[in-house]
Amino acid sequence: MARFQRLLLLALLLFVAGCATRPAGVSHPPLLLISIDALRPSDVDATQMPTLNALADAGVRAAWMTPSYPSKTFPNHYTLVTGLRPDHHGMINNTMYDPELGSFNLQSREAVQDPRWWTGGEPVWITLQHHGGRAATMFWPGSEAAIQGQHPLDWRIYDESVSANARVDQVLAWLDRPERTRPQFITLYFEQVDEAGHKSGPDSAESRAARKEVDDALARLLAGLEQRGLRDGINLVVVSDHGMANITGREYIIDYLQAHGLGLDAIRITTSGALAGITPKPGQEAAVEAALLGRHPHSTCWRKQEMPAQWHYGSHPRIPPIQCQADLGWLLLDRDNGRPFHGGGAHGYAIEEPTMHATFIASGPAFRDHVALPAFDNVDVYPLLMRLLGLQPLPNDGDITPLLPALKTAP
Repeated sequence: MARFQRLLLLALLLFVAGCATRPAGVSHPPLLLISIDALRPSDVDATQMPTLNALADAGVRAAWMTPSYPSKTFPNHYTLVTGLRPDHHGMINNTMYDPELGSFNLQSREAVQDPRWWTGGEPVWITLQHHGGRAATMFWPGSEAAIQGQHPLDWRIYDESVSANARVDQVLAWLDRPERTRPQFITLYFEQVDEAGHKSGPDSAESRAARKEVDDALARLLAGLEQRGLRDGINLVVVSDHGMANITGREYIIDYLQAHGLGLDAIRITTSGALAGITPKPGQEAAVEAALLGRHPHSTCWRKQEMPAQWHYGSHPRIPPIQCQADLGWLLLDRDNGRPFHGGGAHGYAIEEPTMHATFIASGPAFRDHVALPAFDNVDVYPLLMRLLGLQPLPNDGDITPLLPALKTAP
């Protein structure tokens, strides 16, 4: 009997030791982070998106989530998975210039996959894999680059031709794996709402159809989870990166330059649209500042270090010396190209604008039911994700405190 007890104790000790060396997150439910690009909180209602609205009603819904400045896709997606503001992680816009790396554009596969653009922050999937866990990304900015020499264990090159349903099916296939090889963290990205909003405006029939397409895909996802017995065994966090506004007018940079005897040859424009990043050519700094700085009829320009403090933006070396922010609904372009004005939608406006607000919804075993959260900043999502994975957050700009009322267990 004594020998049996000693063997039982030894087996127990070996089991505990084995648990201590398991990959991080094995004892935690899988975490699925879903991004619906440009989805405004007001878009989530019983008429437009009944599946997502029901998920929000039953689980956790924030009044809104304030995006990080600028309210652009790549900066905010990287903020969500690093907890760092764009001014700190370096993905400061969808287009940018670095004197050592050259130009970055989200349409450039070479640039998107160059890890040197992404070194300012460590995303969730890298930290998880450093701790022996497994991650999979069904599209996410940054996941195509070998950050710190590695990708997520499963990842896909972004391809907008892949249907929303096909993306869901891939996620379900990953979840079909045995627990020992199943990813603990998965991302799922939908761009359909953003694309329709840019083309036709966020309140158009095309945008309503895009929201329905994504909502139908979410219904497919939830049905697939139910069939696998995972509906109550997986944590779902649904976010957007920013909102979308209708375009109402255009303003031209050349008009303000010409009023001071200058032309476009006096500057380099890194980005334009809802906001513009401008670098004066050597020797033209004072003249360009005199022409651009200050208030214009539908925009305002600052030296980057003098931008509004609440935007936490202006110190990173990739940010051009002069930053101009268009008023809501206006575009700031280099010149009038003669093309007819067709409206459409845009983002990149001041993050305080209600139409720029982002969406946050959550559901799963870690979350309470029927919780309505006040608004919070999107940097706070990262510490939540890390907690759900059982990982210690790296230094970041976020704070999990606003999200604690949504969780079943206190820290």
